[in-house]
Amino acid sequence: MKKASRIFNAVLVGALLLLGAPFGGAAADDSATALVERTAEGMLRTLEARRGEIDANPQLIYELVGNKLAPHFDFQMITRSAVGKDWNSASSAQQGQLVSAFREMLVRTYAKALMKYSGEEIVYQSSKPGTRADTIVVPTEVRAPGAPAIPIDYRMHKLSGDWKVYDVVIDNVSLISNYRGQFRTSIGRNGIDGLIRELESKNAAGA
Repeated sequence: MKKASRIFNAVLVGALLLLGAPFGGAAADDSATALVERTAEGMLRTLEARRGEIDANPQLIYELVGNKLAPHFDFQMITRSAVGKDWNSASSAQQGQLVSAFREMLVRTYAKALMKYSGEEIVYQSSKPGTRADTIVVPTEVRAPGAPAIPIDYRMHKLSGDWKVYDVVIDNVSLISNYRGQFRTSIGRNGIDGLIRELESKNAAGA
């Protein structure tokens, strides 16, 4: 997990830039490609046009990522998978709080990574079928001068007819698996409400 933490912020930039490249192969349809390209171009144009304003008020980047990027992630599935078996023991209200708090934390992480982007090369490969029906995997690499390439796989599935990211695998370490261990420890110590408080506390500190 330490290895994943070391590269996590840099690779999250790849998650942002993933939306700027067409998915290859027959698995991803033309409408998905058009959607993600429009989304990325709009986000990056806004970032460039408002860079000075965002530098002066960093909170604006959270709004940008939340509005333009987050809708293409399945935070319900990401949170449920990260919580694991304890998800079913949570009430509907607790599940909603978990999704909301985890979504905010990831959006903040993505936003900070975007602000630190310094031109690393993102190499996109053709998509391939996932392990389940209506899923695809988009393999990519993040390349920086003088450093080994970092492989990242983006796992996506169809939700209400649209492609959504439900996991990111960084150098063979799954985003979901990385958080699952942390969440299990927190729940074992303080229960579901303890995990909710912990996530909300991190978000408040980040604000």
